[in-house]
Amino acid sequence: MRPAAQAQKVMRLTKPTLFTNIPVTCEDRDLPGDLFNQLMKDDPSTVNGAETLMLGEMLTLPQNFGNIFLGETFSSYISVHNDSNQIVKDILVKADLQTSSQRLNLSASNATVAELKSDCCIDDVIHHEVKEIGTHILVCAVSYTTQSGEKMYFRKFFKFQVLKPLDVKTKFYNAETDEVFLEAQIQNITTSPMFMEKVSLEPSMMYNVVELNTVKQAGEGMSTFGSRTYLQPMDTRQYLYCLKPKQEFAEKAGIIKGVTVIGKLDIVWKTNLGERGRLQTSQLQRMAPGYGDVRLSLEAIPDTVNLEEPFHITCKITNCSSERTMDLVLEMCNTNSIHWCGVSGRQLGKLNPSSSLYLALTLLSSVQGLQSVSGLRLTDTFLKRTYEYDDIAQVCVVSSTIQVES
Repeated sequence: MRPAAQAQKVMRLTKPTLFTNIPVTCEDRDLPGDLFNQLMKDDPSTVNGAETLMLGEMLTLPQNFGNIFLGETFSSYISVHNDSNQIVKDILVKADLQTSSQRLNLSASNATVAELKSDCCIDDVIHHEVKEIGTHILVCAVSYTTQSGEKMYFRKFFKFQVLKPLDVKTKFYNAETDEVFLEAQIQNITTSPMFMEKVSLEPSMMYNVVELNTVKQAGEGMSTFGSRTYLQPMDTRQYLYCLKPKQEFAEKAGIIKGVTVIGKLDIVWKTNLGERGRLQTSQLQRMAPGYGDVRLSLEAIPDTVNLEEPFHITCKITNCSSERTMDLVLEMCNTNSIHWCGVSGRQLGKLNPSSSLYLALTLLSSVQGLQSVSGLRLTDTFLKRTYEYDDIAQVCVVSSTIQVES
C-alpha cells in the first residue's frame, strides 16, 4: 500500500489576452505571389479586413505569471490533490501572504476538511488588494492525518514582485486669497494603456474642493482630456484642483500659518479587459505662506477701469497674531500712476488677535495700461512698526472713450 501523498498547485487568476499573430507577407511580384496574403485571410485568428495587424480577435489563456501592480487585486487558485489510494483526514489548507511589513491570512476558511478521498481535490480561490510595493511571498501550507494516524505537513512558497503603476507628482500654488491650487501630474509607467475611470481629490475637513478639469460645451461639462480618457504608456496627464477654506476656518487667521493638510488623491483605473486598480495617496501637505503679523488681502477689485476716473476696491486686514492686540493707522502713498482718494494717516482702531476688518478705498489712475496697485502702509502704534504693501494687485486702465464691457 502506498503512503498517503498530497500534491498542491497554485495558479494566478488573470483575464485572458488577445491572441497576437505575426503577419508574413511579400510583394505581389515576389515568388510566393499572393500566397501569404491568402493564408492570412484563411487564418481564423486574424481580423477580417485587417490581416496584417498583429492583434487578433481570439482570446488566449495567460501564458505566464504576468506583472502585478500596486492597487490591483491579486487573485489565485489553490488546489490540493490526493495522489494516493488512501483516504486522508483532517485536512487544513492555509494561505498566507508575506510582505516586507506584515503577514496576512488569505484563506477563505480556516476550518478543517473531515476527509479527502483518493484522486479528489480541495479547491480555494483567494483575493487580495495589493497595497505594498516590493517582494511578496505566497505561503501555502497543508496539514493532514493519514489512515495510520500519522500527522503530515508540507508547504510551498511562491514569490512575486509588486510594481508601481503610476508616478504621481504634486505642486501647490498659493493665491492672494486663502485659496490653494493643486496640480497633480499622473504618469502611466506600465507597458499597457490605462482607462482613467476617476481622479478626484478628497479634501481635508478644513477645505472645499472644486475640480478644474472640465469645460462647458453646449451647457454640459466636458472633460479637458476629451471623451477618451486613455493614458498611454509613459504618458503624463495634469489635473488641477482649487481648494477653498470652509467659512468657519477662513475666519480664523491661525489656519493660514504652518503646515496645512490639504487632502489625498483617489485614483481609479482599468487595464486590458477591465482589471480594476485603485490608489490613494497619503495626506498631502503644503507649507502655507507666512504673512507676518498683519495680512492685507483684496476682497474686491475691478478688472478694467477708465483713465482718470475713480474706482473702488475692498481690502481685508487681518491680525495674524494669536495673542497681541494692534492699534493700526493707515497711510496711502501715491505712485507715478496710481493716486489714492481720501485722507492718509487715519486711525483704524484696535484689532483683536485673529480678527479682521474690511476697508473700502477709492483711487484713480493717470496712466493707461496694466497698472499695479501699490502704496499702502499700516503702522502699529503699540510697537511703532510699519508694514508696507506694494504690488497688491493689477488693473487694466483704458481710455474713457473705450466702452468697457461690464
